[in-house]
Amino acid sequence: MSVHEAIALRRDVRAEFSGDPIDDATLMRILGSAHRAPSVGNTQPWDFVVIRDPDTLDAFAGHVAGKRRAFAESLPPERTDTFNPIKIEGIRESRTGIVVTYDGSRGGPNILGRHTIEDTGLFSAVLAIQNLWLAAVSEGIGVGWVSFYDEDYLTRLVGIPAPVRPIAWLCVGPVTGFQQVPDLERFGWRGRRPLEDAVHQERYRG
Repeated sequence: MSVHEAIALRRDVRAEFSGDPIDDATLMRILGSAHRAPSVGNTQPWDFVVIRDPDTLDAFAGHVAGKRRAFAESLPPERTDTFNPIKIEGIRESRTGIVVTYDGSRGGPNILGRHTIEDTGLFSAVLAIQNLWLAAVSEGIGVGWVSFYDEDYLTRLVGIPAPVRPIAWLCVGPVTGFQQVPDLERFGWRGRRPLEDAVHQERYRG
């Protein structure tokens, strides 16, 4: 599969996990691709915490369910009706979680390329996530990014030391298939912007 095909096929997977665990060899290939991501000053500020313990998966799923309810209660009624059918995670079904962390102190105080834009360190860790996701798709493995959680809770749950931050919980596992249309489009939450609306020539147009 070409990288363009992997990008087109990529989905945020929630309901399509088969329930089979990802095998270790495939997982390490995918993490290897993530670890090859470009990083500012070659700091490689990421780490990957692999979570498979059912008790930890259950605890995190319960926490996420509470945050989902809180978000639903914050919505106006018409958006609540749209949101309610949308599944937001596959924590238990995937049977494997990968917590991606960011260590802004890695590389010391003088990081080449981060002198004027501090966020380039965080951007580097996000590029590792993108590499992971596309590598997974090429192997027929689904990935779902869970973002309904308190950072302090996840930090405590997996024992992350300061100043390291968890920046993503990724559900990773074999799937029965990839949806042709992304969930948020299928359920009417939000559609995709046309490319021509996102491309500007010479200057930003309002």
